[in-house]
Amino acid sequence: MLLIEAGGRRILYSGDFRMHGRKSTLVARLMANPPPDIDVLLMEGTNLGSDKSTKSEAELEEDFVRLFKETPGRVFVAWSAQNIDRTVTLYRACLKTDRTLVVDLYTAEVLDILADMGRLPRAGWRNLKVVVTRAFSRLYKSKGRGDFVERMAAHGISAARLAENQSKWVVMIRPSLIADLQGKSVVPTPADAWSYSMWMGYLASADGQRLRSWFDAGGSRAVHLHTSGHASPADLRAFAQAINPTRLVPIHGAAWDDHLDGFPAVHRLRDGEPLSL
Repeated sequence: MLLIEAGGRRILYSGDFRMHGRKSTLVARLMANPPPDIDVLLMEGTNLGSDKSTKSEAELEEDFVRLFKETPGRVFVAWSAQNIDRTVTLYRACLKTDRTLVVDLYTAEVLDILADMGRLPRAGWRNLKVVVTRAFSRLYKSKGRGDFVERMAAHGISAARLAENQSKWVVMIRPSLIADLQGKSVVPTPADAWSYSMWMGYLASADGQRLRSWFDAGGSRAVHLHTSGHASPADLRAFAQAINPTRLVPIHGAAWDDHLDGFPAVHRLRDGEPLSL
């Protein structure tokens, strides 16, 4: 969230907060003691009018624990590297089932950048490995980041190792990793499972279809385990009421016109329309 103060006016941008994530106490604390005299609340509303799952990350963690225990082979999981909550959820589920979470270089970089921001899993921690694939390694080295590749390789694992001891691994998967994994004989099997831990709508894209086809060809079990990265409609209303702005300006979401009840002083703007304070 961003609080902007200038010219005697105060604007709060809500950001894509959620009350079912691992940092919900921070939002609750803000709602209990909100910044006073907010002239404009710029309010995200992605989940208005939807029934997307908003189960907690703790509940999702237990879902992954069950999946890891009942799967005899590997579990491949597709999730956003920037979804830190999901990385933590998967890592904690691995600790509970004695599996090892295998992330790619980009995910390792995100965790490395945030290393000083809190106690987050990262390269060098137990039950976590970085797979240094040829394509990602070449990309980082071409950008002068060879030192980072070498540092991660010290905590790394070769793709070929993922074809061995298959009940041990929980492997991050994305379409750009398929070629390098296949080149090391890492291909889905009926003993494996895969989980698309993102919004299912993305699977309709060409990359999503490619991913689904790869697992379908290997006969792997598909399990969708995900919870929304956006606040529920009820939590959006509660947050807006707690902030109690002079005006609430919706900036995202397609259902504001039909779901205004419970929101204070909504002021709709067309794209590009200025608002003078």
